[in-house]
Amino acid sequence: MIRDSFILARRTVTKMFRNPEQFLDVTLQPVIMTVLFVYIFGGAVAGSTAQYLPFVLPGIIVQTIMFTSLTIGVNLNTDIQKGVFDRFRSLPIARSAPLFGAVIGDIVRHSIAIAVTLVFGTIIGFQFHTEWYEAAAAILLIILFAVSLCWVSVLIGMVARSSGAVQGISFLIVFPLTFGSSTFVKASTLPDWLQGWVSINPVTHVIEAMRGLLSGTAYMANGETLGGELIWVLASCVALVAIFFPLATWAYRKKI
Repeated sequence: MIRDSFILARRTVTKMFRNPEQFLDVTLQPVIMTVLFVYIFGGAVAGSTAQYLPFVLPGIIVQTIMFTSLTIGVNLNTDIQKGVFDRFRSLPIARSAPLFGAVIGDIVRHSIAIAVTLVFGTIIGFQFHTEWYEAAAAILLIILFAVSLCWVSVLIGMVARSSGAVQGISFLIVFPLTFGSSTFVKASTLPDWLQGWVSINPVTHVIEAMRGLLSGTAYMANGETLGGELIWVLASCVALVAIFFPLATWAYRKKI
């Protein structure tokens, strides 16, 4: 199963590179979002773009990963509709290999999105205020969260009737999570009723952990310790996998 999964992961990556437009959301989107929020809202929110960039860039990375991690459901649903999985059933491979291969291959997209955002952020003035191993831990942490979150998209891709429906449902999930967090502003500036949601939103804790690991604890917006935020993130990953992995694999076996 492991061997077959990596072979099909290579298929996923090859398909991406043969259709370069699939990389638009992991290359142009983070650049556009960074320019928009840093140069349009930076002065109003933080007083200057230089002060806002270390705060907002980790949030933009998390937001980009949130969107890219949910596209796997669209791709799987499209493959099913086109009959690709019917061909897989005729091959002497593990039944779960196409699913795990798609998840492994999607890690390439996540890595590209992170690299593009960090490189562009560095070009326009972002500086790492932590050690290299903390920055590496931030990258591994966000990839872990993305892989955990992708099982939500897999489940939606298996139960929705069309790829358009998968995309619509996924956006309904992503928007409250990303914008109802401390992605762009400090939670303390939000209304009291919204601060309650932000405090329990797992995306908030992912962003705060990323800020602590990339920009230093001085840029963390909610006053929590970095260790506490890391525990929140790891607990969220465990909860996502524990809940959605069995449901996604069950829906996959039922569909296939």
